[in-house]
Amino acid sequence: MKQVSDSAEILIMLPCYLGYIWTADQFCKRCLDISKRNELLFVISLFSGWMIVDIANVCCFIPYIVFAMVKHIFFIVLVLGLFRGDKEKKFFAAASLILIIASVQEFCESFLSCLALFLLHTVRKIPEPVVDGWEVYLIGYITFAVVAEIVYWISRHSKSVFHGKVRTWYLMLAIPLLAVTAVIDLAGWGASKGILVRSGGNFNLYYDQLFSHGGNCVLTALAMFATGFYVFGMDRIYLEQEKSSQYHAQIAAYKMLEEQYSQQERLRHDMNNHMIALSGLLEKKDWEKMNDYLRNMRDRGSLGTLDEITGNRVVDALLYPKRQMAERKNIIWKCDVQMPKRCCMKEFDLCVLFGNILDNAVEACERLQFGESNYKEDPFIDIQAKAVKKFFLLEVKNSAGKMNHYKAGFTDKENPKGHGIGLLNIRDVVHRYNGVINIEAQNGIFVISVLIPLNDAAYDNKESV
Repeated sequence: MKQVSDSAEILIMLPCYLGYIWTADQFCKRCLDISKRNELLFVISLFSGWMIVDIANVCCFIPYIVFAMVKHIFFIVLVLGLFRGDKEKKFFAAASLILIIASVQEFCESFLSCLALFLLHTVRKIPEPVVDGWEVYLIGYITFAVVAEIVYWISRHSKSVFHGKVRTWYLMLAIPLLAVTAVIDLAGWGASKGILVRSGGNFNLYYDQLFSHGGNCVLTALAMFATGFYVFGMDRIYLEQEKSSQYHAQIAAYKMLEEQYSQQERLRHDMNNHMIALSGLLEKKDWEKMNDYLRNMRDRGSLGTLDEITGNRVVDALLYPKRQMAERKNIIWKCDVQMPKRCCMKEFDLCVLFGNILDNAVEACERLQFGESNYKEDPFIDIQAKAVKKFFLLEVKNSAGKMNHYKAGFTDKENPKGHGIGLLNIRDVVHRYNGVINIEAQNGIFVISVLIPLNDAAYDNKESV
């Protein structure tokens, strides 16, 4: 009769099983990639595997801790085998979901069990109540609803955690999460048996159960808080380290631009002497030496930068290599930059602002060329910058293909190491000058607009040619 009742319990709770499987599928799809065929296989395999384990638990009386471990291992194997991506990332996603479900489920079940025991004892006047029958099913359905909502909320707010990290980072976080899950499962088993906290005979079974479930609530709440702080804290530390490394790389790039500009200044200063030397070679008709001389002048001074005259030497020096890069990749380049004579921004911050925006634009156009075979239009980059009333406005548009929305902290790069770091650096610069930034992506065009207040002395502009 016991096995019959346990089998009936499995059937009654079947909708919750299906709900947990759907929740797991949706969570993994937000974090990882999977084909339609593999997704169907994942759902069927997960349902079949969990049902087999539950039936085996009913028939063979498997210890709860072994039962939970088998289900966790089976889920991890399915995620590793059917989803696409680095195995460390898949392992971390599976461990994260297992911990989220286990901790929230244990907390809700213990809290609701405490509430049910209290009501049975105070309202129905049962001296030593036990949660059984329909109360168990009600607690199960309420718990599922809470778990599904929590998992959905976390999946929406943890995109940065599951994108752009190195493999070892995912592995380092996954192992502690599984260790915490094992502790929660063990505590949950103890609470369900009423043995997590014993009074030593001073109180009856009612208080033993109440204290056990209450202790389990405290334990799972602390576990959820600690793991959330750990994961999101490590994510924040990682982003700050990436920002710092990119910041130092931009310092090196800025110094290179300064050196390039100095070479241009020296070349312009000596231009009269160079003209005399070239005139002598021309009179002698020494074409080979004249060609070498001109090539040397071009290489040393990067004369091409004279094509971009914006009124700011850093922007001049920066736009030229970016334009060359775009032209080599067959990207249409449109540029109309009018810098104020006395810009309120430091030259290094201008380098960070323009450099990151243009690098992202070039990368987006390049991905478009190689990633979407049905894209027929030529990718483009359109740069507009000028003083508008008392503000400096920078707006860059570029082709973005099928990307029809933008979400902060997310990237669609195939190898998103350091994903979103450029945008974070852009935001830092904009906020440093009390500016605002607006980002839109629709109809195949990505637009980023920056508006920064100007000093009163900065309104006289020099137009680009």
